Order: sequence, then structure tokens, then C-alpha cells
Amino acid sequence: QVQLVESGGGVVQAGGSLRLSCAASGRTFSSFAMGWFRQAPGKEREFVVRINRDGGSTNYADFVKGRFTISRDNAKNTVFLQMNSLKPEDTAVYYCARATTGWGSPYQYDYNYWGQGTQVTVSS
Repeated sequence: QVQLVESGGGVVQAGGSLRLSCAASGRTFSSFAMGWFRQAPGKEREFVVRINRDGGSTNYADFVKGRFTISRDNAKNTVFLQMNSLKPEDTAVYYCARATTGWGSPYQYDYNYWGQGTQVTVSS
């Protein structure tokens, strides 16, 4: 069983930055793509970004392009999300997820392990 544990959330003013981390258990971390999703109050969970198994390919939702950066350290079984220029509309619970393949996708059904989420609140 794979466990994903997010950390790094918190409260930040608009324009500020946060760095989220997601630590994964198990020995197969480097075989699978990882993704970040988020869910704002009253809204559906949505795709933010994904990274393939070796970190060589990423794709971002339009609303975070140029502000967020995903990376991974396969030696440490950890994926990161650097969030800059945060806006109040970025307020949400952020979830990391492990894909069922090494490539990943923007679709939640392609992810079979999920973390518990970490709250990010951006004040105006």
C-alpha cells in the first residue's frame, strides 16, 4: 500500500509563496507519474499539474502557468510544488496523487493513490 503525505500548506498573503511537499512510501516512486490537484470550497477537485516518472515532462493547468513549478526527487520519494505569486483564488486543499502510469495525465481517474490534502489559504 502506498501512502502519500503532503506538507507545506498554510496561510499567505496575496503575492506570496509556498512550497508544498508530498512524501511517498514504497519502493516504486520513480516508476510513476505524480500530480497535484486542488479543491476549493464548494467546487469540484481540479487538475493543477503533473510530472512524469523521471521529471522530464510536465504540464500545467492554464491558471497556474508561470506561477507554479512542479519538481520531484526520486532519491527521496518526494514531489514538490513551488507556488509563487499566489492569488486569493488559489485558496484550496491541495492533494498530491500517484498516477497509474509513468506518464500521467490531467484526469483524476488516471490516479489511484491520493494524499490527505494540505490547506492553502491566500488572503487578499
